[in-house]
Amino acid sequence: MTGIRKVLAAVFVGLALTLFAAAPAAAQAAQAAQAAEAAQAAQADKLKLTVAGDGADGVTIQATHADGRRLEQVVRLVLTATGPDGQRIGPVQLEPQPEGQGFYSSGAVLSTGTWKVTVKSPAPLQGEATATVQARAAQSPPAPEPVAVTKPADGARGAGAGWWPFAAAGLVLVAVAMGVAMLFGRRRTD
Repeated sequence: MTGIRKVLAAVFVGLALTLFAAAPAAAQAAQAAQAAEAAQAAQADKLKLTVAGDGADGVTIQATHADGRRLEQVVRLVLTATGPDGQRIGPVQLEPQPEGQGFYSSGAVLSTGTWKVTVKSPAPLQGEATATVQARAAQSPPAPEPVAVTKPADGARGAGAGWWPFAAAGLVLVAVAMGVAMLFGRRRTD
């Protein structure tokens, strides 16, 4: 009986030592989890803003959460810019565009030249981005070249001009064949 007691006592002591040794590791894991949650919460309150020129005299902005998720709500974005010869624009509040969720556009606000553009978003979803944008005068597409129309000389037939007599002859042949079939069909039933 004493042997069983010694074995049970050793098992309980081993269990107690295992639990006490695991407690600091569990506390460290809990602290790491709390730190990760805090970092994720900080990321959730941040925006990633991608600023680019629109190819003419405006700016486009793509806004997403810092972790890459798409925005579900409209955020307030404000644009300021410094251009050639110290010109300043802004603050200009940007409106969301129908091209996509989180897509914003300034419209035509820049003159020709190189601009340093900064876009900010205030709390609760904060973000800031700066980019260099080359603004150009808007260009219209080139006018289409006129199409030259040539008419065939008198008496000459253009391509495809002689198809209709053959189509008419084909229709006449079909009508004659149907008439013959109807004529023979009546004679058999009589």
